[in-house]
Amino acid sequence: MTTNTKLNLTHRILIAMLLGILLGSFIKFLLGGQADLIWHVGDVELGLKAILVDGFFHVGGQIFIASLKMLVVPLVFVSLVCGTSALKDISTLGRIGSKSLALYIMTTALAISIAIMFAVIFSPGEGVNMPRDVNFKASESPSVAQVFINMFPSNPIDAMAKGEMLQIIVFSILFGLGITLAGDAGNRLRSFFEDLNEVIMKIVGIVMHLSPYGVFFLMAKLFTTLELSNMENLAKYFAIVIVVLLLHGFLVYGTLITVIARLNPFIFFRKMKETALFAFSTSSSNATIASNMSTTTKKLGVDNKVASFTIPLGATINMDGTAIMQGVATVFIAQVYNIDLGLSDYLMVVLTATLASIGTAGVPGVGLIMLAMVLNQVGVPADGIAWIIGIDRLLDMTRTAVNITGDAMVSCIVAKSEKNFDATMYNDPDAGLER
Repeated sequence: MTTNTKLNLTHRILIAMLLGILLGSFIKFLLGGQADLIWHVGDVELGLKAILVDGFFHVGGQIFIASLKMLVVPLVFVSLVCGTSALKDISTLGRIGSKSLALYIMTTALAISIAIMFAVIFSPGEGVNMPRDVNFKASESPSVAQVFINMFPSNPIDAMAKGEMLQIIVFSILFGLGITLAGDAGNRLRSFFEDLNEVIMKIVGIVMHLSPYGVFFLMAKLFTTLELSNMENLAKYFAIVIVVLLLHGFLVYGTLITVIARLNPFIFFRKMKETALFAFSTSSSNATIASNMSTTTKKLGVDNKVASFTIPLGATINMDGTAIMQGVATVFIAQVYNIDLGLSDYLMVVLTATLASIGTAGVPGVGLIMLAMVLNQVGVPADGIAWIIGIDRLLDMTRTAVNITGDAMVSCIVAKSEKNFDATMYNDPDAGLER
């Protein structure tokens, strides 16, 4: 009798993550507040931070992130074309799209409402007098009207080159519909895209296999440079965001998948842990599309016809975790500046943040740009963002894990309602696991 002791991807990512955190923290301890530790070897100066953190860790982490970004556009385009063209009945696409959009908007509005409620009750920014000489300037966000206009590409090739995800999604859906309506010519082209999809998924497998190394580099650099304030109010803000993220991720999503889809939530969360951990490491919903699509189709039993639509769409418009941060941060910064927000202001925050999530890129740090727009809508100084920017990277990691979990949850609900769901695979604890 032999025992298979080979570590699966979840374990390898977790080990790499812990090693990166430990090494990064140790280097930070060695630096002790210094800019760098310098050794002189002859006439050559060698810096610990320059060589390891800004050199080895930075290069390794950026190569990993670049590899993930490399896959996003071809994966979304090809998978959406395959998924859309496989729908013989065009009305099916309308049903899937309307159900997905309704669920994504509903959960985002619910997320920010819960966040505002917790922030108002626990008042993380109360009693703080923040100086007004903060130099933070956020990138200008487009208006809501412009967001909807920008959904439709004037040049799809340019949209792909720039990574404009909503434009790519719209063009992919139209292209897939064209294949469906083109008869024999469309059938030939569909076969080509299905083969191309297989090739892309093989490349995805290669990158996923190397992901523990990328996670190690990212964690090591992050925990070498991470500066956590010891201020009581900032710690309170951090704690509230984390609590609401966990509450929404487990309680709200668990309730929805239990009540609407009639599925066991414990199975869902157990099978999502690898992808959630990956999202936590990368802080990018877009970078996690491949992993999330693989999990939903190979472990959770969602048909690819549904997942190829709901997962890329969710990575673009489903920003529940980001909405939670915006809700807490808006109340926090308003309290810091002693600005009283009324009921109409809170409703405006809910509406603005929900609509702002549509068309927002699923990349690290984008939540701060969205937050600036939300703050401006209710007359709260956007320069207050500088107070929370130091710890936002760690929160960004957590809220990305919540975002992609919501994408998978909606995929399961929509697939179940469309009868494109394999319950046997969902309930099989070994489905999709590495052999």
